[in-house]
Amino acid sequence: APLMDTVPPQVVPGADPSARQLCFAWGPAEVLVCETLFGRAGESRSRCLSRSPSPSRFWGAGRAGAAARALTGSVAGTGEGAPSSSRVFVVRRDQDIYIQTLRKLFNESHGIFMGLQRSEEELAGKSRKAQLVQVSKNYRSVIRACMEDMHQAAVSTRDPALQGQYSTQVSILSAMELIWNLCEILFVEAAAAGPLLLRLLDWVRLHVCDVDSMVREVLSSESPSKHKLFWNVVDVFVLQGRMDEARHLLSKEATANPTSMNMYKILDDLMKKMPVPSLGNTQTLTELELKWQHWHEECQRYLQDGTFASHPHMESICKILLGDEDAILEKKELMTTWYHFLVTRLLYSHPTVKPLELRFYAQSSMDLFLGGESSPEPLDMILMAAFEFEMHQVIKECSIVLSNWWFVAHLTDLLDHCKLLQSHNLYFGSNMREFLLLEYASGLFSHHSLWQLGVDYFDHCPEYGRVYLELHIERIPLSTEQKALKVLRICEQRQMHEQVRSICKIMAMKALRNNRLGSALSWSIRAKDAAFATLISDRFLKDYCERGCFSDLDLIDNLGPSMLLSDRLTFLGKYREFHRLYGEKRFPEAARLLLTLMTAHIAPCSFWMTLLTDALPLLEQKEVIFSAEQTYELMRCLEDLTAGNPDKQKFQDDDVETTKVEMLRLALARNLARVIVKEGTVEGS
Repeated sequence: APLMDTVPPQVVPGADPSARQLCFAWGPAEVLVCETLFGRAGESRSRCLSRSPSPSRFWGAGRAGAAARALTGSVAGTGEGAPSSSRVFVVRRDQDIYIQTLRKLFNESHGIFMGLQRSEEELAGKSRKAQLVQVSKNYRSVIRACMEDMHQAAVSTRDPALQGQYSTQVSILSAMELIWNLCEILFVEAAAAGPLLLRLLDWVRLHVCDVDSMVREVLSSESPSKHKLFWNVVDVFVLQGRMDEARHLLSKEATANPTSMNMYKILDDLMKKMPVPSLGNTQTLTELELKWQHWHEECQRYLQDGTFASHPHMESICKILLGDEDAILEKKELMTTWYHFLVTRLLYSHPTVKPLELRFYAQSSMDLFLGGESSPEPLDMILMAAFEFEMHQVIKECSIVLSNWWFVAHLTDLLDHCKLLQSHNLYFGSNMREFLLLEYASGLFSHHSLWQLGVDYFDHCPEYGRVYLELHIERIPLSTEQKALKVLRICEQRQMHEQVRSICKIMAMKALRNNRLGSALSWSIRAKDAAFATLISDRFLKDYCERGCFSDLDLIDNLGPSMLLSDRLTFLGKYREFHRLYGEKRFPEAARLLLTLMTAHIAPCSFWMTLLTDALPLLEQKEVIFSAEQTYELMRCLEDLTAGNPDKQKFQDDDVETTKVEMLRLALARNLARVIVKEGTVEGS
């Protein structure tokens, strides 16, 4: 792009005007940032490369932060009285769409999104809820697949910078899946008390996987019970409610140490009898609470009796079973996160927790776990907002923290289909779902191929989607004819007539610049642009005069009704038809058509001599082709041409043209004599 003097860059407010400072200019999908360069008088000499000063309506801090990390490219500039160069940076809104390994995320989630829009009215009640849960799981499976691909890419690359980039993306995708899964449990599935705890346990087991390598190490050793991490693994299983696996490991300890067999059997029995909620509504919450209370009292009795006093590890496990917060917090390093602590605490203290009670336990669990040693991270605040059932806060925080719009756009769309965001409209008229989908789709349009996905997202934004699509589709670079046809088809399917004409005109002009007249004419006809079709027809006629033959005969021969777009195009088509008739030796028809072209005045005046010259071979045929009346018409046309030519003197001085005129007059006179004789003979007989 050329350096722009006409659109001055905006300067960061509050900056010292006497010092170097940042300036910026907005483009359709990116912002250009540079340092100003000052001369001796302090006059700014910065230059930015964008013609569009209008910023996006919203750019979250996370978006700007991610974009700032993605500063790419630089150009040099100079200024008197300043350092010798300044750098210009391109800051993209959605840098993630340019990461090749994330293409699967965008492409596959598009299919899920479209399926959700199509199935909106198909099911109701429980069937609809199950369908929405399945859609949510499909989204999560795409996130996980991308995360695995990214992890594989990080392992296989030898470039430290790329490895760091891939590892960062793995962390981001992992956080996205963690948040999405929790939202699925709380908002989409809306699990009730009882099943809620089971879902949260699955959530923790799936996402808190830092201990998996430790488990594999212990289980793969020759004598697991002798391994230094044996009890850590047992504790992890207990903390995650994986009782069968914990009991299996404890059986190895009992076999290796017969002296602890009695304690093992008691602990194993307690773990085996622990009441847990069921997904199949086989027991009421009251029944579960009664069973749990009896079991809890039994655990309390064994602990008070000192049954496990001689074995600290088993005693610690018994305290965890009783929900002792101090005992659970002692395993802080094994849990690694406050939300793991929350779920463990609920499992052993409040197994029938209700959804609306989660906020109280979540806040206290985070406070206990962090203990004032560290402040919550952005991820912690997002999860806390989810536990507090503040859906809009979840979306807001994710918009700020995450580096692209993919997550919030698709999650909000899903929640909207769950009828959870119906009452929340934004101040400028569009609802939250549409706003986020518009932002996401706008980002896709800045990519050379992903823009095609953005079209469908705009289609499903009923209020502003069409306007956005019209604006964005005009900015797509029409680098090839194939791409132009693809864009054109999209516009035609949506009756975007103005954009269809614009695209056709652009492609026609490109073809004309490259002297591809056939393609240019085809595009101008498609655009229904009579003026441009006339211009190209003139070029065809000019080329014919210079070369003596037509190019792109297939196109001209098959113009059909399209030739009526302009008089000049009609003339081109009919003139080509005259040549075809002449080539087929259909001379009378060719003569009538030629005369019609001249007398109808649709031929350009500059082409009349060519038409009259084309009549010469017909005038010289053995058989008389032109009648007396037709011959008189030709004579009149010739006289009009010679008498009405503004360059008459120049015309007369041109030997070639003079010779043509004389030959035509002679041929016309001879033909007229032949016609009179022939017609007189016919009348006399």
